[in-house]
Amino acid sequence: MVAPVSRRLSGRHLAFTLLIVSLTLLLSASAIARNKHSPFRTAPDRGYASALAAANRFLQAWQNQDHETGLLMLTDAAKQNSSEGRMETFFSSGSDSAYEIARGKRLTDGRYAFPVTLFPYHPDANKPDQPQKSEIVLVRAGKDEWAIDKLP
Repeated sequence: MVAPVSRRLSGRHLAFTLLIVSLTLLLSASAIARNKHSPFRTAPDRGYASALAAANRFLQAWQNQDHETGLLMLTDAAKQNSSEGRMETFFSSGSDSAYEIARGKRLTDGRYAFPVTLFPYHPDANKPDQPQKSEIVLVRAGKDEWAIDKLP
């Protein structure tokens, strides 16, 4: 009678061991999949961080309707590609406007592009305008200085 009891214990032990091994494999596979698809596999370079900060400053100028600051951050090419009327309209976003900047990428020519979504709000319309998805492109203008080469 002792033999059947030890077999039952070893069967339970085997089942428990299989359960632990299965859970370990499942968790390992989940961690590998999570790391494989993570957008932050590598740390951004120094240029990325300063370009992102410049994009944020420019969009803050847009949000605050600060035409002067925004215009000073544009390259000559960006100014030539935008009429004065378009610039006036662009910087008249409304007092409760907002923006989002998504993860950007370094372009082959050393510039950086950041996807942005603008949420303009004009109080006279009594509702927010439709969000505008676009991209802002920055080019190096000095050691740690960046200029807007393409408006959103």
